[in-house]
Amino acid sequence: MLYPSIEQYLLQRRNEWSQIDSERKAQLRAFAEQIQKLHDKQGEVPIIFICTHNSRRSHFAQVWMSVAAYRAGLDYIRCYSGGTEATACNPRTIAALQRAGFQITTLQEGDNPKYQIRFSDDAQPIIAYSKVYDTAENPQHGFIAVMTCSQADEACPAVRGATARVAIPYEDPKKADGSPQEASTYDERCAQIAREMLYVVSLLSGQ
Repeated sequence: MLYPSIEQYLLQRRNEWSQIDSERKAQLRAFAEQIQKLHDKQGEVPIIFICTHNSRRSHFAQVWMSVAAYRAGLDYIRCYSGGTEATACNPRTIAALQRAGFQITTLQEGDNPKYQIRFSDDAQPIIAYSKVYDTAENPQHGFIAVMTCSQADEACPAVRGATARVAIPYEDPKKADGSPQEASTYDERCAQIAREMLYVVSLLSGQ
């Protein structure tokens, strides 16, 4: 069972599907079709969300796709994230997830902190920190690569080991860092990604 705060957040996002335009819905349907195709072929569907620094958008996507799949009972979906280079999971990303209702614990301090992200007492927590997409703990073959930023999309025309490659770029909330709009910009991106991952899962589950 999801934490009530997370369930309420997702219900709000579901009511916002009209905000997803037709072109974007087509991209999300293509993503859902790749998931279904790989599920039909091999059962389990690993997905690696990739952006340049594995700092913001790829973490949002990994977290929300994990939550949406769990909520719908799609236990064959396994979510990961990575970058074309490793930096750190930005604390603004973590703060936005906390505002959305996640319970987050810092497991490791330092230049590249490690966080435990919980959305249910019954589910395995997500461990978030910055890493390259082909790190040993991520799937090495038979996965879907989802490019969440245009820079990573351009830098990785091919992702070694991927069965399919999907581009779903998001605007970087980094543009608002240090500004009065910082929190609202991160919250907006967090909500957009939650809304779209929930939509993808709805196409697979019929819910």
